Amino acid sequence: MKKETVIQQLVETVERYPDRDIFKEKKFGRWEAITWQGFYEEVLLFGRGLIQLGVQQGDGLTILGSNCTRWVISDLAAIAVGAIPAGIYTTNSPEQCSYIAGHCEASVAVVENESQLQKFKEIKDQLPKLKAIVLMDGTDDDEMVHRWEDVLDMGRSVEESELQARIDALDPQDTATLVYTSGTTGNPKGVMLSHENILWTAKITLNFENITERDQWLSYLPLSHIAEQLITVYGTLNSGGCVYFVESLEKLGDTLREVRPNFFFAVPRVWEKIKEKMEAAGAENPALRKMIIRGAKKVGLYSGYAEQRGEKKPLLYCFADRIIFNKVKEKLGLDRARLCFTAAAPISRDTLEFFLSLGVPIYEIFGMSETTGPGTLSLPHRYKTGTCGFPLPGTDIKIAEDGELLLRGPHIFKGYYKNEKATKEAIDEDGWLHSGDIAEFDEEGYVKITDRKKDIIITAGGKNIAPQVIEGKLKDIPMVEHAVVIGDQKKYLSALITLNGETLSDLAQNLGIELKDMASMAESDKVKNYVAEQIELVNQTMSKVEGIKKFTILGNGFTIDSGELTPTMKVKRKFIHNKYSKEIDGLY
Repeated sequence: MKKETVIQQLVETVERYPDRDIFKEKKFGRWEAITWQGFYEEVLLFGRGLIQLGVQQGDGLTILGSNCTRWVISDLAAIAVGAIPAGIYTTNSPEQCSYIAGHCEASVAVVENESQLQKFKEIKDQLPKLKAIVLMDGTDDDEMVHRWEDVLDMGRSVEESELQARIDALDPQDTATLVYTSGTTGNPKGVMLSHENILWTAKITLNFENITERDQWLSYLPLSHIAEQLITVYGTLNSGGCVYFVESLEKLGDTLREVRPNFFFAVPRVWEKIKEKMEAAGAENPALRKMIIRGAKKVGLYSGYAEQRGEKKPLLYCFADRIIFNKVKEKLGLDRARLCFTAAAPISRDTLEFFLSLGVPIYEIFGMSETTGPGTLSLPHRYKTGTCGFPLPGTDIKIAEDGELLLRGPHIFKGYYKNEKATKEAIDEDGWLHSGDIAEFDEEGYVKITDRKKDIIITAGGKNIAPQVIEGKLKDIPMVEHAVVIGDQKKYLSALITLNGETLSDLAQNLGIELKDMASMAESDKVKNYVAEQIELVNQTMSKVEGIKKFTILGNGFTIDSGELTPTMKVKRKFIHNKYSKEIDGLY
């Protein structure tokens, strides 16, 4: 595989597909497209505008906004001028924005709209290196703030040769971008990814998935996250395909049905929400249809596991596929999807088997920002439910004596920006990345992640407990949305439970109680008894030391805004332990 820079890859793809659409955005109810040629020209012009704004090679540049064409233009234009872009989650507070913009030494911040601009107005005095703020959409009287169109006009005054000289100076080993970690245990770390990291990983992954210029997919997860960047930005550069930007997470279902993408990636919580809505809709079916669906799902589940064993699917599968599965996939918008993936957090077997039983296998990926996205991969005819698949070709993988998963290869990041100590802790002298995840190989060589090393609970009796395995079973309890297992240095395990707000009415109906708000439902004796009975059933599937002895139901859910979840919907354990310390103390 030849070594090249991100901008060289962009040029090659533009030359192959100048008139094909690269991105589509919905404006005023209609999809508006931009071609590869038009996109490329705006990247170059915006890059020249950044030079006019005073952006130097090696400067940082932050991008704060929802997924859109201008986000990607800002990203690639920054790379073209030799700056280093760093995305910021739209849910971040001004304080969090200040940390990232200050840490990456941003000379320019690109923000989406007035509400995001206000965050930078609050913190700009804390950022001595910040020279300008570019507003993607709208205008502002602040002399430091520039309209998008004005930056393009500035670019016309800069010679093309000046930008080309910067592009020519780029090296495949240079840091192309910074991806900041979720910051579940403190300030986020800036993961330095080189041009080679990005392009090698994108090519290897897309070649396996056989993604081409004819394929279409959706962009809706935060572009600050490496998974979405690899799909929307670098996957597109490699394949020449077309990306549809989803207006909001609330409109994901409608956009899925409208676009009918060729592959679909979702974090576990998205798959869980789709499952919950399908189950709620299925509960309204007549008795005969419920019986038919149950029978079809049994066939579907058996067939899914048969396929994994390399066996033929039974003849009944074709019948079930025609009368049930095809219609389900069509209603979901997945009837053209060859590949459905999940990553970024643990997913329960119950969710995986629900979709498998409907003829929609979900292929699990293990990855990190530090592995430029995927570290292992599952694919059709080479996957196993409950595992994360196999290592990427050309990479090494092994399990340390303490069970930690170690990885090595061209996808391993350069290090943490301005944090040599953390880099040395993550990458040892032999080049192995210490993932922080506890893993095992099954008898067929598939990788299975069992927990985060730092999350392992050591009880007062000295037993090592993997909480995520137990939490996955607790989350399978109907009406439970999140579960956090407690017990480090304690005599027994306990759990914090949250109820699923979308299914509260079902819970009330099933228990014969009046539907109230979540806080009132959490205090209901009938709800507590129901959860206790379900937890006891879960306990019967585990060893005595893994059983949950006590629990409390919280009167609120976990959200990104309230701080319990990262923007990719991972649980922030340290934050939860601090926020709910009184509730935890009450369990012991």
